[in-house]
Amino acid sequence: MNASVNKSELTHLAKQADWWRGAVIYQIYPRSFQDDNGDGIGDLRGITRRLPYVATLGVGAIWISPFFTSPMKDFGYDVSDYCDVDPMFGTLADFDALVQTAHGLGLKVMIDLVLSHSSDQHPWFVESRADRENDKANWYVWADAKPDGTPPTNWLSIFGGSAWSWDARRCQYYLHNFLVSQPDLNFHEPAVQEALLDVARFWLDQGVDGFRLDTINFYTHDAQLRDNPPLPPEDRNASIAPAVNPYNHQEHLYDKNRPETLDFIRKLRAVMEPSNSALLGEVGDAQRGLEILGEYTAGDDLAHMCYAFELLSGDQPDAARVAEVMDHVARVAQDGWACWAYSNHDVVRHATRWNLSEDAQRLFATLLMCLRGSACIYQGEELGLTEAEVAFDDLQDPYGIEFWPEFKGRDGCRTPMVWEASNSNGGFTSAAKPWLPVAAEHLSHEVERSEQDTGSLLHHYRQVIALRRAHPALAKGSIEDVRADGQVLRFFRNLDDEKLLCAFNIGATEQDLVLPAGAWTSVDTDQTTIADGQKIKLPGWHTLVMKPEGDI
Repeated sequence: MNASVNKSELTHLAKQADWWRGAVIYQIYPRSFQDDNGDGIGDLRGITRRLPYVATLGVGAIWISPFFTSPMKDFGYDVSDYCDVDPMFGTLADFDALVQTAHGLGLKVMIDLVLSHSSDQHPWFVESRADRENDKANWYVWADAKPDGTPPTNWLSIFGGSAWSWDARRCQYYLHNFLVSQPDLNFHEPAVQEALLDVARFWLDQGVDGFRLDTINFYTHDAQLRDNPPLPPEDRNASIAPAVNPYNHQEHLYDKNRPETLDFIRKLRAVMEPSNSALLGEVGDAQRGLEILGEYTAGDDLAHMCYAFELLSGDQPDAARVAEVMDHVARVAQDGWACWAYSNHDVVRHATRWNLSEDAQRLFATLLMCLRGSACIYQGEELGLTEAEVAFDDLQDPYGIEFWPEFKGRDGCRTPMVWEASNSNGGFTSAAKPWLPVAAEHLSHEVERSEQDTGSLLHHYRQVIALRRAHPALAKGSIEDVRADGQVLRFFRNLDDEKLLCAFNIGATEQDLVLPAGAWTSVDTDQTTIADGQKIKLPGWHTLVMKPEGDI
């Protein structure tokens, strides 16, 4: 298979109205991608410098985690100015250069908008907390204490403890679903919604092609401030918060997942429509994630796609689990669109989380490119980077510091990208000490070394992304007849006249695979296998993507 990337082909695809449907999106965590100015922290110029590498992967878009002005209590997810670049990352001019470079390479640019909450240093909150009568007094979620002085509800913060903090200025509690320094905006206030829509308009004017919407289902709270009911122990799921966090003890009916959120998404979608841009919502819910995905992406006036957590789970998905997830999506999100990922900046890297061999990593990469939906790749995943072990003294993540040692936080998946064997920092920075240490075990997986090895995981990622690009059925087609037979997963992808059979042996032992009647030709390897309704041997961690010869 020719895995080379045709720039004109990518540019053509990028211009399609539904470019996002089936797109492969490369997530960049800016602090850790490339340091250009030598201060030990990645920046926008560093990203621009490395965009040609990203384009060679064959992906259609990049998603950049927050780079806005911020006190960095949660590393950019606490915004103090939505319409400017934090000086540690550069300037608006640097961002403009990044967008121009990306577009010149045929890459769409999506940025991470954190609209559910801001920093407590944002001028909006500074004014809001000053008193109960100012123009922005209702821009955040304020409530009086109960008669005994305790918080208004039993709602909990994902970062631990109550989701309410007392403010002595207003003598009221304010809501924060995350850090105390991340107060929640009040989406029941029309002026707040309009201000946030203006933020979207600003970045669309800067040339961005879409937004990844952080914690999209947290936007609206219950106006009646009702308590969440308890969640039975057997229903608790640690996919959103670690098991040691009592956040998992509640059914989150009232602090998030409110129906009013859909009204705001419709308004945001209307702002997006003239620009051919896309909305990717992050749905954080352990019990109803796929149902919410279906609700938020139904029709043509809500989010274009939503980011699902089912494959970001702790247990390696076997054939039965993948089939179960695909069946669940088909039932609750038939008219919607998922975006799948194995790793991101918030979870243990999947190579470690699932204890994968390199053969297993290859299989899961191919599977990701064959599933119905769009796909996200997290920086370094294509190199086979594992979770880094970060000493407590080097921790930066407040989440890990709070729950150490039972939960070590998110720093292990955020350590710097490794590019070349130029120094102990893998070419990430010329500084003596980067913001997080470069993992020694990552240095044997540098881009430079992986490029030279034609059998590397990096080249495999290029091949399977090219496979998806070459076959519209994989990018945009339906998924049908999903079956799990032992450790073998099998399904069909169909679009117009193209029909593909995808089979995956998700295990180390050889398995039998009975092909449907007719002749089938393998399209995912250089070797062609033709079978006529016969049983074949599928080696461990092996995949087949086949097309029929003639009418089937």
